[in-house]
Amino acid sequence: MRMRATALFSTLLTAPAGAAELSISLQVPRLDVAEYHRPYVAVWIERPDQSVAANLAVWYDIAKPGREGTKWLKDMRQWWRRIGRELDMPVDGVSGATKPAGEHALRFSGDAAPLKSLEPGTYQLVVEAAREVGGREVVRLPLTWPAPEPQTRETRGAEELGRVSVTLTP
Repeated sequence: MRMRATALFSTLLTAPAGAAELSISLQVPRLDVAEYHRPYVAVWIERPDQSVAANLAVWYDIAKPGREGTKWLKDMRQWWRRIGRELDMPVDGVSGATKPAGEHALRFSGDAAPLKSLEPGTYQLVVEAAREVGGREVVRLPLTWPAPEPQTRETRGAEELGRVSVTLTP
């Protein structure tokens, strides 16, 4: 029995990440404030040394004329320092418009960008939100890629973010 379990575990560790999937559920809360602006949000995967392994999503005000919406991207300070200042926005498949209050879903397949080149290992999913005339918040969720078995992790922001969950399937 022990030999079979060891062989199975070994197979899971060496299984290709191609079939794996990462799903994120992200809640943008509706705040009761005098001047409400949709938050800018960045979602990325970080290595243990805090370098960026994959840039998953960046939501910002793409409707402002003359790319003026990009000047506020630096308010997402951690994302900006790690990867944002090196990018020429918009980034195909990554950037998009800000989202209204509510629940939003992101889904990524292990055999497609940006996860295709993600090496097996331990990481953190990082979500950062910043709002004009508002606050800034960062939440982190640990994850192992590829997942040896289905797993879901969840956290909750204090103000700018609501519930954030990540689900990994092998």
